[in-house]
Amino acid sequence: MLNFDEPQCKNPSCFFCSMKETNPFRRRSKLAAIFKEIPCTESKDHVLVLSGLWNIAMSEPDDPEFPSLGLFECMSKLIQKSIRNRAWLLKDQNIFIPYYAAHIIGSYVMNKEDLAARAVDSKVFVVPALLELLRGKISWVEQRAAARALGHLASHEKSFEAVSLFEEEIVKLSMEIASNCLKNVYRSFLGVEDRLRLKYQSDLLTRGLGGLETENQKAEEWGIQLQCWSLYLLNCFALRVNRKSPGGIGLIKTLCKTELGRSKVSEVKEVIERLCDLSRSSDDWKIMALDALLMLLRDSNVRIAQIVLQDYHKIKYSGLKMNSEDAQRSIENLWEIKVERKKKEKLMSETELGERRKMVKSLKKQGKKKFLMGFVKEAMEIYTVGIGLCPLDMIRDRVVLYSNRAQCCLLLKKAESAISDATRALCLSGVDDPHGKSLWRRSQAYDLKGSARESLMDCLAFVDQRLKRSSPEKIPYYATQMIRKQMSATWVFSW
Repeated sequence: MLNFDEPQCKNPSCFFCSMKETNPFRRRSKLAAIFKEIPCTESKDHVLVLSGLWNIAMSEPDDPEFPSLGLFECMSKLIQKSIRNRAWLLKDQNIFIPYYAAHIIGSYVMNKEDLAARAVDSKVFVVPALLELLRGKISWVEQRAAARALGHLASHEKSFEAVSLFEEEIVKLSMEIASNCLKNVYRSFLGVEDRLRLKYQSDLLTRGLGGLETENQKAEEWGIQLQCWSLYLLNCFALRVNRKSPGGIGLIKTLCKTELGRSKVSEVKEVIERLCDLSRSSDDWKIMALDALLMLLRDSNVRIAQIVLQDYHKIKYSGLKMNSEDAQRSIENLWEIKVERKKKEKLMSETELGERRKMVKSLKKQGKKKFLMGFVKEAMEIYTVGIGLCPLDMIRDRVVLYSNRAQCCLLLKKAESAISDATRALCLSGVDDPHGKSLWRRSQAYDLKGSARESLMDCLAFVDQRLKRSSPEKIPYYATQMIRKQMSATWVFSW
């Protein structure tokens, strides 16, 4: 049998041959020379080297070997070359190089602070190179990799100072990207016919696997990631230790920790309303939104609307001074429910409490009868009287009264009042066993208000609550219709 030897590589500067070198000293020497040589030479093999380095960086991001041999300088020079030499960028497969270079930098500075410090060494110019990509000098694909890398650099104490030298521009760019990147991704890629899309972007998205559906799905994911990395980068400037911020809500909470931040956040009505909606929803981040609202409430110099206060009757507002008359009235109302009314009911005789209980049961029936007859306003008034008379220990009845009044508000197109009453009912019913009808009614109210995400979260919670019953029921058709509607409305590229 003939035995053919494996063909020998004749390139003395071959990266892959150098990786096979068994002598560690010779291996390091060869690799260091290659990293110096790559930006100064032209070869079709460079993109293969970058692809190999990308895989290594993804699998071993904490290995300091390559960074110690001049990898960061090599990558930053390649990015600068891509920006300045368009003819070279469009030659062969060089168009892939700036993306790989930025991603490699981001992977190596992700975890180890010492590697991040090495990356921002004054001789390397990594930050200026990444900033060029963040400006959108090539495309949104490279912009995403740059935002990721800069976010990791800004998260470390030792490397933050180098990033902060460009703070004004980075903050401005991050805000602009976070606001407009999804439209940009849709306009430049998702909204473009398959045959007219840039092939290198399609190849990067799918890695050669999957068809058009996979490509679209990955583009959507990358668009969201670009927005999240931009917000993360902003958050690093707001507070460098907040590394687990869930996007925009975490950034707002961070800003609310400072006096200036609270002042600026409170001036934007849309932000306050968004925090209120989120904190009253079934969303996972509602606790963080509630924390931000509490920080705003505790600042006596901040003026916020009554809507912030009207639903949180389980929170103690002792010692708060409100500049708004509406807010002060809300506080007094909460105090009446939580303190004064408790005292009054303790002093009532059992006979009087018994009469009230009977009256509440009667009012519930009257309200239901009026509602079924179509007299919605009269029914709402009856439920209001019932809420005022209902003893605090009749929790189930209070849940029903608030929930039924929410239904009346829905039919009268009073979305905010419906949300408020449904939220009170849900607070009373508890987290472990939320009142199903109140979840559905609040979902409808959010839909009426135009808050698609909150409506979707409540609708999903409503369906989940029904499925957890001992004898699970089928998902109602009206709930599936609502889920379908809100999923379409909350799709990242729906506007």
